[in-house]
Amino acid sequence: MIAARSGGGDADGNPRLRTAIIAAKAVSMPSDNIKRAIMRGTGELEGGQIDEITFEGYGPGGAAVMVQVATDNRNRTVSEIRHMFSKQGGNMGAEGSVGWMFDRKSQILIEGDKATEDQLMNLLLEVGADDLKNDGGNWEILAPPELHHAMLEALEKAKIPTVSAEIAMVPKNLVKVEGKNAAAMIRLTEALEEHDDVQNVIPTSTSTRTRWKR
Repeated sequence: MIAARSGGGDADGNPRLRTAIIAAKAVSMPSDNIKRAIMRGTGELEGGQIDEITFEGYGPGGAAVMVQVATDNRNRTVSEIRHMFSKQGGNMGAEGSVGWMFDRKSQILIEGDKATEDQLMNLLLEVGADDLKNDGGNWEILAPPELHHAMLEALEKAKIPTVSAEIAMVPKNLVKVEGKNAAAMIRLTEALEEHDDVQNVIPTSTSTRTRWKR
């Protein structure tokens, strides 16, 4: 709905909407639900106003955190997210306070046994993607946002399934958080992820880094 509101309801001319539709189909969302959401976004159907907000702050131990939210009540959500930060010894900062620590990237996740490193590297070189990482069980492909759909098309052509794919904020560097701070950071991350309005939580700490909540 948000993608259609900001860029129109034509998926061919709205890359963000096309990405949202791909993600929705990947989790078996019915086509009618997708259509209704697009029509609400373009104003063809009545629907509640949804705002996107990105909160920035620091968790215990100094790790930066970005929290991406979609809400129909901005004031309520701001208050609740700020309370979660303070309860675990963190603090919510102003816009831009930690955003410089992240890069906007196409981020695609593939199960480790679905493709070999050579297969993926050949595709990356073909498309022009930035990096390929193995996080211990999955492959992570990073690319400039404008190459997101080209990378997905190359993977689809090679019959390599993806776990998830999105335009994401990716930490430039990770911070190691230990002891009590690590435990508090995990509690903060879990509390944020359980909030109904939160779409994604992106910390820079190595013990709690999460992706693709929804």
